Parts: sequence; C-alpha cells; structure tokens
Amino acid sequence: MSLASGSVAVILARGGSKGIPNKNLIDFAGKPLLAWSCLQAGAAQTVEAVYVSSDSDAILDVAQRQGARAIRRPDALATDTASSEAALLHALDVIAAERGAEPARIVFLQATSPLREPADIDGAVAAFVAADADSLFSDAVLDDFCAWQEEDGVLKGKTFDPFNRGRRQDRKPLYLENGSIYVFKPSLLREKGNRLGGRIARYSMPYWKSFEIDTLENLELCEYYFRKHLLAGWRLREGGIGAFRPDLIVYDFDGVMTDNRVLVLQDGSEGVQANRADGWGIGQLRAAGLRQIILSTETNPVVAARARKLGLEVLQGSGDKARDLQAFCGANGIRMERVLYVGNDVNDLEAMQWVGFPAAPADAHPAVLALARHVTRARGGEGVVKELSEALLGVAATA
Repeated sequence: MSLASGSVAVILARGGSKGIPNKNLIDFAGKPLLAWSCLQAGAAQTVEAVYVSSDSDAILDVAQRQGARAIRRPDALATDTASSEAALLHALDVIAAERGAEPARIVFLQATSPLREPADIDGAVAAFVAADADSLFSDAVLDDFCAWQEEDGVLKGKTFDPFNRGRRQDRKPLYLENGSIYVFKPSLLREKGNRLGGRIARYSMPYWKSFEIDTLENLELCEYYFRKHLLAGWRLREGGIGAFRPDLIVYDFDGVMTDNRVLVLQDGSEGVQANRADGWGIGQLRAAGLRQIILSTETNPVVAARARKLGLEVLQGSGDKARDLQAFCGANGIRMERVLYVGNDVNDLEAMQWVGFPAAPADAHPAVLALARHVTRARGGEGVVKELSEALLGVAATA
C-alpha cells in the first residue's frame, strides 16, 4: 500500500496571536507564514490532502490559494485557552464527514515551524509506518545538552551528573520534541484525547529546523535559516518567469535601464545612455495591466526625467531599498510575494530577497546573479526590460 494512502495533513492556524499580531499571515520570505506549511504538505508525496483549520477568513483564503482545503473552526475552539487537541478533533470530524471515512493517519504540522521540507514530512510518515506506530513526533537529537534545575535554592544537574561528567560521547542522547511534525492514528486522538500515545516513534531533523516563531527574534532567526537553506529550492519548484504574474514590477535604474556608466559634463551635470527598446517593453507590460515603478538610490534628476518619459512612477534617493519597497507595497496593498524586482548590484540584494521573483541583467553582481530566478541575456542598458517583457508576456517582440 502506498504511504500516501489515507494520509492527510492538518494545520491549525487561528487568527488571534498576542506575541506577534496576525502571526500566521506575517510576511515570511515573501509569503504569508502559513503558506509555507501548506506548500510543504502539498509537495509531500505521502500526503494526499491538506486541511487548514482556522477562525479567520484571511487565513482560510491564504490556505485555499495554496491548494489547501478550509475548515471553519468554531470561535469556542479558537481562544487562548482552547487546546490544539480539541481543534484537531473538530477537524477530524469535518474530514471524516467529507471523505465518508476517517483517514488512516493524520499528519499534524505546526504553522509556526516553517523550517521543514516535504522530504521531512515523507520521512516522518515512512518512520511511522516502519515502526508500526500509533503516534510519532519530530525531534532534534541533543547529544551534549547539560541542563540544570534549581530545587529549594540548590542547583542540580537534570540531564547529566555534573560531578561525574565523563566524556560527551559517552552520554546518552536526548531527543527534543521540536513541534514541527506529528503523525498519529485518528483512533488514538479519539480514545486518548492526545496526539501522542500508544506505540510512539520519532523522526529526527537537524537542530536548526527546530526553531519556531513565537517572538520577533524567533522570526528573524527562522527567516535567516529559511533563506540560507530552503528558499532557493522553492524558487526552483515555482518555475520560470513565464509562470509568474506579478502585481508590481520594480526596476533598479543604473545597471538595469543603463549600462551603469555616467557622462559627466564640464558644468558638473550628468547624463546616462538608455535603450529605446525598454520603452517598448514597458508599454507592452502596461498594456497587459502590469504596474511598474523605478526604485533608485540615485538622486540625479536624470532618473526622474527618464521616468516621466516612460510614464513610470519613481521612488528616488532611496537609502534602504528593502524598507522603502515594503512601505510602498504596504501603502498600496501589494504583497511582496507578488513583486518582480529587477536589480543588478549589492544594494538591491535585501529587497530582492523579500520579493516573490528576483531577476537580473547578465552583467549583474555575482551575489545578485546567484539570487536571481531569471537572468536576461541582455546586459544592463542593452534592452533588459524589453527582454523581460517578452519573457513575461510570452511574445517575440520587435522594437
């Protein structure tokens, strides 16, 4: 029997959050935090359906846009004091009614633990089946973890004997339940009212995947690891530029619309050389209903002049492109995940890391080229925007 037979994933994501307001919807690596757990479950080979239980319309909308099925959770099960098990039992009732039978197993994913991969979910289900288990939790192995506890004012070693310390490699490992993945039989949840019980198995993950988001500091740490280890893989999964429909296209100016050189006249004024073909491409994108802006650190009036010629909005003199782009998107109701950003140098990197689709000209800085999901054949100033318009719209254009 296939491991996917009867396996369904359940993600609990209520609307209220005291530590971080709207935590499940907060922007995390270019998508709402909840979206990543939905995508991970949907990409797992051992999961045949993904369900999200929430009391929030906004959360359920995000879930459905990521291919998950929505379960409307009663308000009584979405309070600070309501247990996860109570919400899981409600979700199980809805799933069983929808399917006409209970699933063979539930894969319960914590939405605030985004540092996982589809392969982790598949590995956990495989371990559950191989152990003939009733329940399973994901863990991190702690093989040198020296914890103390104070009892009646006296410090005592809890995980080791501090007076007979011995060698690290001789100590028995500890297993940290990291909260990322649980697998259990529905019958166990109904009988015990708990996600764990009976024959319990475990599935080990690297320690860095065990961090979860409860505070803004956790958010920064998790996003660092996600971008370092996981984001590139998801960008490959998401396909090429032709499959991306942006709500906003952002162009750096120097090095994208120009060849990054400047002409300095004897009176101190500056000029640049632009490519007329880019104007054609911008016109085609505008005709397709795509909003476009220029975002530049440059303060020279030539940027504004070129923007007027092209009929583009311009954010000029930016000292922090990521901050200014986030502010612009927030003011205009645009999600960063729906932004295509074309940049060429290191001052574009942070902004490019936040958007859904980073792109670059052929002669961009190596760090930018490594981040970009699409690199044009054209170098800066040689028709980069025209080429992008052809790729986005799927046309063979001639200027």
